[in-house]
Amino acid sequence: MTNSDLSQIESVMKEENFSGAVLVKKGMEQLYQDEMGYSNRSDLIPIKPDTKFGIASGCKLFTSISICQLVENGALSFETKLKDCLDIDLPHFHKDITVHHLLTHTSGIPDYFDEAVMDNYEDLWKQQPMYLIRKTKDFLPMFQQKEMVFTPGEKFHYNNAAFILLGLIVESKADMSFTDYVEKNIFQQLHMNDSGYFLTDRLPQNTAIGYIDEKDGSYRSNIFSVPIQGGPDGGAFVTTEDMAKIWEGLVSFKLMSQDFTKLLLTPHVEVREDLSYGYGVWLNMKKGQIYKYHLMGYDPGVSFHSAYYLDQGITLVIPSNHSNGPFKIMKEIEKVFNL
Repeated sequence: MTNSDLSQIESVMKEENFSGAVLVKKGMEQLYQDEMGYSNRSDLIPIKPDTKFGIASGCKLFTSISICQLVENGALSFETKLKDCLDIDLPHFHKDITVHHLLTHTSGIPDYFDEAVMDNYEDLWKQQPMYLIRKTKDFLPMFQQKEMVFTPGEKFHYNNAAFILLGLIVESKADMSFTDYVEKNIFQQLHMNDSGYFLTDRLPQNTAIGYIDEKDGSYRSNIFSVPIQGGPDGGAFVTTEDMAKIWEGLVSFKLMSQDFTKLLLTPHVEVREDLSYGYGVWLNMKKGQIYKYHLMGYDPGVSFHSAYYLDQGITLVIPSNHSNGPFKIMKEIEKVFNL
């Protein structure tokens, strides 16, 4: 990579007014790393290589890994019915919804935040105080009495509530909180020592505060715009290095067997031409072959993209404590590295 290539990436970061970190690795070799912006704007604390960032829906993969581990251990199967997993009142839900449907966004259940209907995640908390959302079950009143949207298996429709239910299944089968399960069976297994489901009002040292920019040039933190603690559908905090450990752990089968890892990374449903979905992960295709495993996450004051490029064995991680930026930077890096 030439100095001209480096300057082009940096130019895009500046154009995007980027606030976050960028890491590109191949195995243990660091190909590119950079940071820009502040983790705390008020105190002008700069973002560092080991700053922790929220990744919103980027951690749906953690939920899918948890379910796959439980299936591998015989606690349930992908075809187990939702009604047989949870003793919860879901009066209008279809009796044939399976774990597989929930994992692939094909269940047809109502969502508590339907991105096709609602534009602003912050609007959710006008009636439901975000500081009361502390446990997985706290999301249930936001969707459990609603009607089905379509028949299970009929189509793909991105669904956050489905992952809330998956998290409740993890809690039921593992007999521990969802966040404890992930931290014990994923983070600790991969030595992700700087990652966790931190409370937004008790963020640990060196954690980026999420910021929302206003039209008048001012800004505010996102503390009143997201649940106080993340869970099965999003909200974990990671460093770039820790996120890279997830990809390395997956492709080297450190979290589950080769068979179950391949099942997680299999195209289970076609979203559109050249884009499919596995279990908790997007799969980008070329000529019918997967070339990129891809995660993304967006919340107010949070944006995130991360990918693993199969042919080159390259990992990319771009978290931000701003509502946008990583996508265009990812595209520029793909151009520079010919990914």
